[in-house]
Amino acid sequence: MLLQVEDLRAAYGSVQALHGVSFHVEEGEIVALIGANGAGKSTTLMTIHRLPPPEAPVVKSGRILYRGEDLLRYEPHQLVDRFDMAMVPEGRRIFGNLTVKENLELATYTRKNSGEIREDLERLYTLFPRLEERKHQRGSTLSGGEQQMLAVGRALMTGARFILLDEPSMGLAPLLMQELFRVLKQLNENGTTILVVEQNARLALKYARRAYVMETGRIVMEGTAAELLNDAQVIKAYLGG
Repeated sequence: MLLQVEDLRAAYGSVQALHGVSFHVEEGEIVALIGANGAGKSTTLMTIHRLPPPEAPVVKSGRILYRGEDLLRYEPHQLVDRFDMAMVPEGRRIFGNLTVKENLELATYTRKNSGEIREDLERLYTLFPRLEERKHQRGSTLSGGEQQMLAVGRALMTGARFILLDEPSMGLAPLLMQELFRVLKQLNENGTTILVVEQNARLALKYARRAYVMETGRIVMEGTAAELLNDAQVIKAYLGG
């Protein structure tokens, strides 16, 4: 098992945010966390990636196991270098004053093998040809969709084999949403494991293998994507049925 979250409880000050969250991700999967705003999805990702307070909550109890090692023992910066894990945060958070190429180069600062870096950059430009076309353009001048591509590309250029994505389709037009998720599926088929938080439940379930439904800091339902797409409760609450 690649990732196992066990009875995770976390709080922002006196406000409990996660109430005993447990789930797992197998290597090679796309797993989605779906649910309404405020359900705790983004909080779960930030906690897994060990972001410090006040942005992320303080973990009160539970375990986050990655290949059997408890991530709570490590500092956030160690997750990229030691565990090949990267996060694409909500809102993209690219460096707008840097070019596309400079954003991508900055993501490789812990890597030593220049040959692997070149191969990953070529692969990235194949997946996102628009990034190559705009590689000398400042990040702030890109469209929303292009900025999201850059945010995903930056995560890939760290050398990550496990990527956490927080609301990747937010603010994108429907066609760009589909394009982005098709690329994520291609990345997954090439060996990248993905855990994605997504408000657009139908889109997430279309591409994920399995999914968990969150409500008020708890996992309330789980199953294969196909099962949840056909579940009456999920259809009514999240799919507009």
